[in-house]
Amino acid sequence: MQQDKGSLDFLSQYPEPVPEHALQLRAIVLKQLPNIIEQLDIPAKMVGYCYGQKYVDMICVIIPSKKGLKLGFAWGVDLPDPDHLLEGTGKISRYVVIKSTQQIKSPAIKKLLKEALKLYKKRMVN
Repeated sequence: MQQDKGSLDFLSQYPEPVPEHALQLRAIVLKQLPNIIEQLDIPAKMVGYCYGQKYVDMICVIIPSKKGLKLGFAWGVDLPDPDHLLEGTGKISRYVVIKSTQQIKSPAIKKLLKEALKLYKKRMVN
């Protein structure tokens, strides 16, 4: 896993519990997505997780704000969401509003990440 050294500093600038939740979420993302590349995008105020430099290689993003935290999925419209966690109206992306440690550690979040990885692999074959 390639890790962006500035990500931890970036996340720490937000009020609690945002950094704590972001670091917990980050650990889950890194565990569920083998060999993922972590990239800090300061202008967009998010940490991206991808397997290459193109949008098609993007899996998800952690989006902190002063009010909370979101886990965004680049191809979220194509993800199965039996737990109804995904929100948003974008043409391609969707996000999950993170509200608690329990939610971060839930099987539903891990399932979304696994499905996002499956979709990525499918995109790369086509």
